[in-house]
Amino acid sequence: MHRFYCVLLFMVSCLLAAPERTEAAPMLTGSGCSVSTVGYLIDLSKEYEKETGVRMHIIGGGSLRGLADLSANKVDFAASCKGPTPQDPPNWTFIRVAWDALVFIVHKSNPVNDITLEKVRDIYAGYITNWNQLGGKDMKLTSFLPTPKGMGGVGQSLTNMVLNGRPPTAVANTSIQASSTAILEQLVEKTPEGFSTSGFSSAKKRNVKMLKVRGASPTKENIISGKYPLRRPLHLVIDKNASPEVRKFVDYVLSKKGQGLIASYGMVSLSEVK
Repeated sequence: MHRFYCVLLFMVSCLLAAPERTEAAPMLTGSGCSVSTVGYLIDLSKEYEKETGVRMHIIGGGSLRGLADLSANKVDFAASCKGPTPQDPPNWTFIRVAWDALVFIVHKSNPVNDITLEKVRDIYAGYITNWNQLGGKDMKLTSFLPTPKGMGGVGQSLTNMVLNGRPPTAVANTSIQASSTAILEQLVEKTPEGFSTSGFSSAKKRNVKMLKVRGASPTKENIISGKYPLRRPLHLVIDKNASPEVRKFVDYVLSKKGQGLIASYGMVSLSEVK
């Protein structure tokens, strides 16, 4: 009997000493707009993970990738600088979370500093094929353009805000590339004759020159005031039946803390635009 109690006591002590089982921390995944991911989403997600313990996994790839991933239920939310269209699923909700601006980027060594929207239209029409037509060097102009299937948020903004509703197409000066804005920025970084359109929030973190438009530099102050003319919104896109964890993250992005973080990254928060 004494032996039985000894064994029983040993088993009870083992159970008391066993570590408690803890459930794995929840995880949220998002993909999409390279301007958003580079500009604020990766950094803000790290802060959210520190504060809440929710694991965050963010992938770029462009707005179209993010929306495709959301449609296929591969991610919990998409980042998009592409606004809603009638073709989008009715169960999607586009939530404005910050402001950006369309910018025109060139290699740092390019002496051209300023451009007009008329000249941008001439570039995309194929009328300008040499930088000397813009007051620069006698050097061919190579316009980097996403694939036709890759005309995501930047392509939509360029079409609607600059090209009078006509999407850019391949012309004599065009080099067709992948769909991600990040790739276009990287190409301009290393191509002296390169030209492309991007978003302020990501381009300012690259080793490129952002051209003035009508004499106005694409700075945060000029975007807020409207002096720089090409301001546009950035969105997070979620399903209307998104989980509470997804909605908590969106609420964090929209909160005073989240918007303060976005502003601290050099971007334009919602509250800064009246």
